[in-house]
Amino acid sequence: LRPGHDGGPGPGVVEDQEDLLPDRRTQLVRVLHHFHDPAQLWSAGQTHTHTHTHTHMIQSSSEHLDGWFSRFYRPLQAFEDIYIEQRKVVKVVLEYADKIFTYIFILEMLLKWLLRLQEVLHQLLVLAGLPHRRSIKSLRTLRALRPLRALSRFEGMRVVVNALIGAIPSIMNVLLVCLIFWLIFSIMGVNLFAGKFGRCVNRRGHIYDAAFINNRSECEAYNDTSLFYWTKVKVNFDNVGAGYLALLQVATFKGWTDIMYAAVDSRAVEEQPVKEINLYMYLYFVIFIIFGSFFTLNLFIGVIIDNFNQQKRKIRGQDIFMTEEQKKYYNAMKKLGSKKPQKPIPRPLVAAHNTLPLPLLLQRNRLQGFFFDLTGKQAFDIIIMVLIILNMITMMVETDEQSPQMERVLNNINLAFIIIFTTECLIKIVALRYYFFTVGWNIFDFVVVILSIVGIVLADIIEKYFVSPTLFRVIRLARIGRILRLIRGAKGIRTLLFALMMSLPALFNIGLLLFLVMFIYAIFGMANFAYVKRQAGIDDMFNFETFGNSMICLFQITTSAGWDGLLSPILNKSPEECNPNIPHTGTTVRGNCGNPSVGITFFVTYIIISFLIVVNMYIAIILENFSVATEESTEPLSEDDFEMFYEVWEKFDPEATQFIEYAKLSDFADSLSEPLRIAKPNKIKLISMDLPMVSGDKIHCLDILFAFTKRVLGESGEMDALKQQMEEKFMMANPSKISYEPITTTLRRKQEEVSASVIQRCYRRHLVRR
Repeated sequence: LRPGHDGGPGPGVVEDQEDLLPDRRTQLVRVLHHFHDPAQLWSAGQTHTHTHTHTHMIQSSSEHLDGWFSRFYRPLQAFEDIYIEQRKVVKVVLEYADKIFTYIFILEMLLKWLLRLQEVLHQLLVLAGLPHRRSIKSLRTLRALRPLRALSRFEGMRVVVNALIGAIPSIMNVLLVCLIFWLIFSIMGVNLFAGKFGRCVNRRGHIYDAAFINNRSECEAYNDTSLFYWTKVKVNFDNVGAGYLALLQVATFKGWTDIMYAAVDSRAVEEQPVKEINLYMYLYFVIFIIFGSFFTLNLFIGVIIDNFNQQKRKIRGQDIFMTEEQKKYYNAMKKLGSKKPQKPIPRPLVAAHNTLPLPLLLQRNRLQGFFFDLTGKQAFDIIIMVLIILNMITMMVETDEQSPQMERVLNNINLAFIIIFTTECLIKIVALRYYFFTVGWNIFDFVVVILSIVGIVLADIIEKYFVSPTLFRVIRLARIGRILRLIRGAKGIRTLLFALMMSLPALFNIGLLLFLVMFIYAIFGMANFAYVKRQAGIDDMFNFETFGNSMICLFQITTSAGWDGLLSPILNKSPEECNPNIPHTGTTVRGNCGNPSVGITFFVTYIIISFLIVVNMYIAIILENFSVATEESTEPLSEDDFEMFYEVWEKFDPEATQFIEYAKLSDFADSLSEPLRIAKPNKIKLISMDLPMVSGDKIHCLDILFAFTKRVLGESGEMDALKQQMEEKFMMANPSKISYEPITTTLRRKQEEVSASVIQRCYRRHLVRR
């Protein structure tokens, strides 16, 4: 937010924070504060309106330039890997691009300084890009943080970040609990194992028996032969900080067995370990896993879910002030408003302008009509689903060691299934004509059939240059999802899928945030760990030498899989573990040792952000939406009930006019399924509903659905306003072909008919008397 606009901080905020700033920056703030009002940047003779126009121009231009240049610059950072020295042209282009973008960002910063004081982080990011300045060369690593500017450009990420910011107090409380709780175990570990994780090994890392070399002194005595050296387990309990790192590996179950075995084998300080000499130390790790991992780490999930629920209650505060009955009405009206009548696919008819001979035309029309009736039957869909299941079973039978005869039989069966599904597709195209391509499932079936045919005809070419044709058959199995709509007993599965569909937008936003975090850490990892020794978990694929390999490593850490192996080479610092003077071709960088302090900070912060917070947000979102979906599935009226209403409506309103005649209302109400159905005899019930009627004795679908919904949920006068609001939204979104001007109601019409009959009876009696 900009100062003085949109609720942003005004000039007084700068004054309130001056005491928190360093002396030099405080002086700068005081100087800039006199020019904080944009009007003071211009001559005194100019009007305030003219000044405001220029201020808006500066703001708008700065925002557009920032957005475009940030989008262009972020991908360029991915090319700065260890092979940049061998790609001279790319290196020169990146150097000039880095200078250009840096100066552009400096210009942007100066423009924004005319309007407000930028954050310290933003200033450091710009200064980090200045080339050839030794005094600030260490800041160049901070260029990895430049993608943070994307947070203000993507609405989805901004929503997730705002939710995370709201959860920071709770997350910090959990971190504090973990730190305090783990501090106890860390101190215990220091007292039990400090200095005891040493061992005498040869150049291959083999640990010698204690009967041969008993302690460090004996090991160093043989060191002259260059066959032995004394080393320690890299992750140990020599101090409280190292103990925290060891406990993190134990809590995430990565490399914890090596730490446990080292503890169980430990004897005394600087003595050679002996296998399982300290068996009681197993209890230390068992107790910590129970309390330090199962309990404390899972608090993150609970805190994030609870915080999301609190924010939801704040945003949707109206739910708190609704009774349970009102919530039922509210949810029913939401579902009702999202539906509208659909025009059904018409049955094939004889076209008047067709030039074909009449006998041939009638024969083709009968064939189309037969196919139309066939594809409209539920039995037809069930048969196709059974065939898809049988196809799935035949695919499950395939093995790697099957005989040629078995392979030939399975290929013939697969060919038969392709012929069957192709025939089904052709039948539907003939029956539905161009309407076939208006249904999403039909388009999917058509694409699968085409791919299956292509996979059979061009199997050898596709397998050689692209993917295995078997993949096309696997895609065909996705059609089995249609069976969920046919089976009423699959309501629980539909609820799960509905929860997943509800979660997709939020999961996509969280995925964007996770990608941004991975992008930043990948750039940082390439800048600091590109030349570490290939050892343990770092090899030709999993390393920080290129952007792609860095992203693979970070994805592995995100799943908490083998991150201890990636950290191990970065902890190398002694000459026995790495070579600090080894040259690297094409660059001036020397050595393959790591940076333990930077590496530990890198891994610990990324694990906390990605594995403990962002990934747990996935769980929180899915659980929340599953709870919502389950709650909706237990309501008296579900989404399926409203869909059933409009499916029956299509039969009584084939032109989708949104109206039916009053005379058809009784048959329509009887054709519905429970709980909306009103079985015959139902005329008295329908009349008592007092449904509005327009000219021509027609009733609108929304009035009928409102009345039937009210009958299921019960009376509630407080929902009249909500009904009117939903009705207005429906009419705006679905304009009717007939003017909606009620002239009477079913109850009033009945009263008029009764009154008319009474008057007629009285008049007849009067005539008889005369």
